[in-house]
Amino acid sequence: MSESNDNMKLITEEQIDIKETSLAVNDEQAQVPAKPSKTSGKKKSCPAPLKKTTIGGQALIEGVMMVGPSRTAMAVRKGDGTIHVEEIKQSEKTTYFEKVPFIRGCIRFYKMLVTGTGALMKSADISEEGKPEEAKEGQKKSRLDEFADRHFNLMTTIAAIVGILISVGLFILAPRLIVEIATKFIPEDLLELTWMSVVLNVAEGILRLLIFLFYLIFASKLKDIKRVWRYHGAEHKTIACYEAGLPLTVENVLKQTRFHPRCGTSFMFNVLAISIIIYTVIGIFTGAQPAWVNLLIRLAAIPIICSISYEVLRFVGRHDRNPFCRLMSKPGLWLQKFTTAEPDGPIVEVAIASMQAVIPENKEDDVW
Repeated sequence: MSESNDNMKLITEEQIDIKETSLAVNDEQAQVPAKPSKTSGKKKSCPAPLKKTTIGGQALIEGVMMVGPSRTAMAVRKGDGTIHVEEIKQSEKTTYFEKVPFIRGCIRFYKMLVTGTGALMKSADISEEGKPEEAKEGQKKSRLDEFADRHFNLMTTIAAIVGILISVGLFILAPRLIVEIATKFIPEDLLELTWMSVVLNVAEGILRLLIFLFYLIFASKLKDIKRVWRYHGAEHKTIACYEAGLPLTVENVLKQTRFHPRCGTSFMFNVLAISIIIYTVIGIFTGAQPAWVNLLIRLAAIPIICSISYEVLRFVGRHDRNPFCRLMSKPGLWLQKFTTAEPDGPIVEVAIASMQAVIPENKEDDVW
């Protein structure tokens, strides 16, 4: 993408304790995981968090984006081994609705999706910088790439919307269509019964969860995605290290767990699990309806489900010492086995660089 993009700016050395310098990391080093310690066979013991931070992040192509209370930044490992750190300019204005419970979830989710999509697209370009010219031969930009360079914001918004549509189609509408096909083989008098409506909605929800699980398993097998999952693991470890009050060093970060209760994977599980309850309750009140009505109902209920899921994530994250909340967080943490992987030192360095760029001067500003 064009380096003159208005929504990005390079972070100066004075803002973070890192400079863009060659780290002499070759491809082999970057893919070799950190050596296991003598106690690697035992369960790691990580310091209890001293605080819960609102800082969150996202894995990128050879990089990590971190979102702090006042700054958003991305750090990307370039082709020559250096780390490129850049601030992503965000609107300083916070609307009233972004603070209202059960409304703020949808707004923040969409804004994060647009920002994350833009950072992901840009990281792909940055990671190619500094590579030998021989590696770039035959990689001439297409007209679409050139158009995207000129209209970065537009393409980012379109990509985010397309991503939402694909997710809705795959995880919300497709399971319902499968259930609608199955109802063709069920007698009409049974379809009118309340208990059958409950059974069908629960079956739809289980099918939705299975599709999501198979999607994660399939994605985790792809080589390029595995690399992204390692950056996702580094993001979680870095945040855990910061929450534990430890200095952000590679050694300290690698000791942390890669599973974090306030993760997007947990949010997605909440959405799918809560959708079972919401759609079942709606089905009890609406009764048997034509297929197109059921699909419209599911589309209309998505904002409600996302809003409830966001508030559940916040509540569980705030009370994660409560036995019930710990139990609720278990499925999301388990699913992170498929969306995170153990990083190595060079990957952790990138996550640390991104984290350092967004930590607020006032330590109370990012308290969860």
